[in-house]
Amino acid sequence: MSSVVSSAIPSVTSTPTSNVTNCQPTTEQLQVLQTASEFAYQVWERRTTSCRTFIRSYPLTQTLTRQQIDDLIQDYTLDENYQLAVETKVMSGLRHLRMLLMMRWIWQDALGLIELEQLTDELSEFADGCIVFAKNYTYQQLVLQYGQPTYVDAKGVQHIDDMAIMAMGKLGAHELNLSSDIDLVFIHQARGETNGNKENGTRSIDNKRFMTRLGQGIIKLLDNCTADGFVFRVDMRLRPWGDGSDLAIHLSALQKYFSHHGRAWERFAWLKARVVGQINPSFYDELQALIKPFVFRYYVDYSAFSALREMKSLIQNQVAQREDLDNIKLGAGGIRDIEFIVQAFQLIYGGRHPQLQIKSCLQAMYELYKLEYLDQATYEHLQAAYRFLRRLEHAIQAINDQQTQRLPHDEKWQHNLAMTLGFENWAALLSTLNKHRENVNVPFERMVTERKIPSQDKVTLEPSNFDTQMAQLDTVLSAESRAQLQTFWQSKMVASLSKEARVRLDNVYPVIVHALLTHQAQEQLVNTALPRLIALLEAICRRSIYLVMIAENPNATAALIPMLSASPWIAHELARYPVLLDTFLQQRYRHLPDKPELRDILRQQLLRVEPNDEEELLSVLRLFKKNQVLAVAASDVLAERPIMKVSDSLTYIAAVVLEAALERAFAEMVKRYGYPIAQDGDPVTEADCGFAIIGYGKLGGLELSYSSDLDLVFLHKIKEQGMTTGETSVSGMKFAARLAQKLMTYLNTQTRDGRAYEVDMRLRPSGNAGMMVVSCHAFETYQLEKAWSWEHQALVRARAICGDKRVTARFCAIRRTVLALPRTLEQVRIEVTSMRLKMQKHLGSSPRKQQDGKFHLKQDAGGIVDIEFLAQFAVLAYSHQYSSLTKWSDNVRIFEEVATLGIWEASVCQDLTDAYLRIRAASHQLALSEQSLLVDEAHWHDTRLLVQAQWHHLMGVAIDDIDDSKI
Repeated sequence: MSSVVSSAIPSVTSTPTSNVTNCQPTTEQLQVLQTASEFAYQVWERRTTSCRTFIRSYPLTQTLTRQQIDDLIQDYTLDENYQLAVETKVMSGLRHLRMLLMMRWIWQDALGLIELEQLTDELSEFADGCIVFAKNYTYQQLVLQYGQPTYVDAKGVQHIDDMAIMAMGKLGAHELNLSSDIDLVFIHQARGETNGNKENGTRSIDNKRFMTRLGQGIIKLLDNCTADGFVFRVDMRLRPWGDGSDLAIHLSALQKYFSHHGRAWERFAWLKARVVGQINPSFYDELQALIKPFVFRYYVDYSAFSALREMKSLIQNQVAQREDLDNIKLGAGGIRDIEFIVQAFQLIYGGRHPQLQIKSCLQAMYELYKLEYLDQATYEHLQAAYRFLRRLEHAIQAINDQQTQRLPHDEKWQHNLAMTLGFENWAALLSTLNKHRENVNVPFERMVTERKIPSQDKVTLEPSNFDTQMAQLDTVLSAESRAQLQTFWQSKMVASLSKEARVRLDNVYPVIVHALLTHQAQEQLVNTALPRLIALLEAICRRSIYLVMIAENPNATAALIPMLSASPWIAHELARYPVLLDTFLQQRYRHLPDKPELRDILRQQLLRVEPNDEEELLSVLRLFKKNQVLAVAASDVLAERPIMKVSDSLTYIAAVVLEAALERAFAEMVKRYGYPIAQDGDPVTEADCGFAIIGYGKLGGLELSYSSDLDLVFLHKIKEQGMTTGETSVSGMKFAARLAQKLMTYLNTQTRDGRAYEVDMRLRPSGNAGMMVVSCHAFETYQLEKAWSWEHQALVRARAICGDKRVTARFCAIRRTVLALPRTLEQVRIEVTSMRLKMQKHLGSSPRKQQDGKFHLKQDAGGIVDIEFLAQFAVLAYSHQYSSLTKWSDNVRIFEEVATLGIWEASVCQDLTDAYLRIRAASHQLALSEQSLLVDEAHWHDTRLLVQAQWHHLMGVAIDDIDDSKI
């Protein structure tokens, strides 16, 4: 146990002890419990007899051994006949035991009767014992149904497949706190199948299904919240690929993941990985042979610093977004900072020094001190801060048995917390806390801060030069701009700033003036940029940390000003959401991540969100989307990428947000109702959830813009009348409907950070009158028997975005079938032309505006909709002859395929593609400039004539020639 080793680690402070000699608590001790924990005191009051008996058997003055813990788990899972109880009784027994143990641990901690290491060790041993019990219990139940899982090795020898349960994070390091969740990863040995057979009443299934159900059973026993509460919240998000992936992974898949997909930040997570319980020695050795080289490099690994910097940046941004200054874990100088310092050293030097390849933070810290990577003062500061913060964390969590690291705002509990920890008052506790935070923050900032060095140019920011620059600025500003600037400095907002904020504003002003002059010298647009800059300053002055960001990034600030002048949309986004400024100043728009990178970025951010914190989840989804879209917009302004790449990036962002939203919504529904039954009769899984999201319109056609909404359709392959597996059971149809509603909540709900996306569901079967989600069979029937022609047109631009691969494959098959239905050219011409005319009449520019020389880039004749309709016409008219036309949902590749097949001349397809991309690029620029798509026709005359000529040539009639009264 870690408590044995930890005795060798010198402690800066000692824990107070108590004069408890009697097994039964005194009145004074009960008062201490009441002061420390509302939860534990209520347990005592409601179950006084049970608590007295428990304390008599396990006195507060004594520690618990692993054997005692295992014996307790066994005792509390037996029925009245001393036999292993049924599942409901087992779950109830484990929860009652947890309640008694928590009451005892909270009491010991409040009385100062237990050392930090001993407390975290006992908590971890209890978790280990519960996990091992849950695994064995569930395994035996599954074997009765399916037989044992087996696999055949390379030599043809059959073996029993085992599952290793990896404890990650605090549990992996034996550092579990009073209300920790437990981070687990399930790994089994190999593919194979169970040895069940019908003769003995079992049936064979593949090992993947068996291990998935084993994992689900473990989670159910420990995590499900019943009338008796829970044992441990189980978090599976650290497994390879995260939420939405298989619950259990086999060894060869893990090896491939580490080799090809493992990210630097995951090395931090796997550093603390530990096998819970006993597994076959050869299996254990194989696991260690995979994990060790992934975490530790043989050479000195300075790349860990870069990974740490990125991770820290994520945390800082999230804390800034939430303004969560009371978080003792994630705030500056908090527990996470200490762990990062220690883990970074371990990853960098662990390959060279095996003694650093340990899990415990305090033990690793001591080894770093012995190896002189930490000096004595830093070591003493860090370990003293760690002990204090962990003790404070326990005290906070003890209040209501909640997984939180936030200081209480209630004055009563502030007072009680101070008393419990031995302080005279709340102010004294805060003073000590702030000293420890500062002692941590200093070495942390020194270690991972990437120093920003201003580029050396001819202009310096000395006071004398600043006066000269101010005079220069005054000469280039218009009278209106000078008035706006003066109004800003004389405003009530500036006058009411705190002293610290005003100092920061004064300090940043020379950097801003220098950036404005630089922009004027290069582009002569300072008067365009200044009003937008003032709006941004008004938004950030009261949260003056952003002023510090600007002051510390003079080069990035110089790059920011041209963005403000080029795009009012970017300027308004930054002013509305100043938290986006950090990404902008770091100029992350220079590299637009691809879809796997985006997925990984969002996964890291979501790992910092507690599973039940829906408000924070919505915030992360929204700010991820806004940060990434803003980066694309900046790249677009710089004209660094073609329009196709820009739209691809915007579409990837939406797809990744939808994936994450679906995974979290599904997990939430499963927690509430259990798993629905798939149409094959088995419960669905995380990897095959029976639900998929289909994108139509711009999302389906890979042409999203900056303010595009998402046209979505939800499909499922769930038994609609089958009941879910949870205690609170609902029909499969209700599960799917509530999953769809939860998804809409995640995407559509307006928060302080805006919406993730506007969602339009009108393209689902029967439109607004239809069900929110339909089965694949119902969707197919509707498309073949009831859908209008325009709905088949819409299907051309439809594409599976995410979800169960079986559902997406079924959708693709249905789409191919429907698009390839036999149709005559004349029939398709009439239907497509009819729909185009209706759209033009309702959405195109008015005759008066056309007479005034205006042209709507999207809706008028010769606009982008004409081109889109030509692509849809080609697919509907010719797919029954050329099935490859159904492969693509985007216009560019449809035209490429039409040309390749020789349906239309290559030059015609290229002309249409060029016109399409030209109009798309202009639409993006107009959106960034916050201008209408109604433009001067003269600038687009040639493009418009080309599109109209091709429409007439290919459709056989010009729209303007059609008598709409006959349609």
